[in-house]
Amino acid sequence: MSVDRHSKASATYTVASESSRPNIPAASRPGASTVDASKTYRRHVSLEVPGDLILHSDGFLRRWPILGPPDILSQDYVITRYIAEFINTFSSLIFVLYGVYGLVKLYQKQHATLSRTIPYFGLMGVGACSAGYHMTLKYHTQMSDEISMHLLVTPLLYRIFTIQTSPQHTRLIGILLLTEFTVVMVVHMVMNEFLLHAVTFGLGVLLIATRTVKLVSQRVPDPFTRKKLRNIGLFGVGSFLFGYMVWLIDEFACNPLIHIRHSVGLPLAFVFELHGWWHVFTAIGGYIAVEVVDMITSGEVHKDPTDQLAWPIADVARFIGGAPGAKKLN
Repeated sequence: MSVDRHSKASATYTVASESSRPNIPAASRPGASTVDASKTYRRHVSLEVPGDLILHSDGFLRRWPILGPPDILSQDYVITRYIAEFINTFSSLIFVLYGVYGLVKLYQKQHATLSRTIPYFGLMGVGACSAGYHMTLKYHTQMSDEISMHLLVTPLLYRIFTIQTSPQHTRLIGILLLTEFTVVMVVHMVMNEFLLHAVTFGLGVLLIATRTVKLVSQRVPDPFTRKKLRNIGLFGVGSFLFGYMVWLIDEFACNPLIHIRHSVGLPLAFVFELHGWWHVFTAIGGYIAVEVVDMITSGEVHKDPTDQLAWPIADVARFIGGAPGAKKLN
């Protein structure tokens, strides 16, 4: 999952080679791996990009240090030549794991319809596209990474706004959401326009949160189960916000984090790859959103849902939810 913005290359050429590589630290890129910089330089011709990026002739985007010379490359492909950002790639797959877990649990139920599976596939799509981007750092995989966020939000919007509605209303909502998704995808990928993508995604998340809170109050009769679902939902929101805070730290404290990773060395340095933790916490938040929406729109809200949730959500729900009929002691 990416929120980096890349501009297109200009026509200025630079050359980096093993014989001419500078002996200084590599680029300070959030989420970049940290080993000996001398291992990351290979002979190639690159296109200079405005700002702090280079788009290389092999199709990869890499950064320079902000205060460094323009021919210094970042530390990508240092664990293996096939994966640009090792931790960021594999942490993205947590989305896929949660999606698979949700599908397995869903197919064990009696009423596992196709419409209920789509949000789980959307969650898996986010992880697959994010992993593809962090593995290759190519422009088209970055576009797919960002568009995949709508693959998760759009089905959730459809489910919460078509619950117990007429066929005409359901059809209208489907047409509107499909049109919105198509317009955002085309504009974002063809024009490289980020604002429309960001605004529509943020608005979608806000609509899901507010509508879900209302539906929980309306459709969950048991007070204990209603409280449990609210607590689970709050944990999901908190997880997403904490992940965003971690991402901000990774952006603005990049150089200190790089020094820490160099100091502690592998494998402990992986702990300080904060962009990977952003993936972890947003995956938890996304999975919770899918589960809560599925429960309230399918009518499966008459008993405690804790046991069917994946780790660590189930343990957190037990910890903060108490037991049925528990009373506060004076």
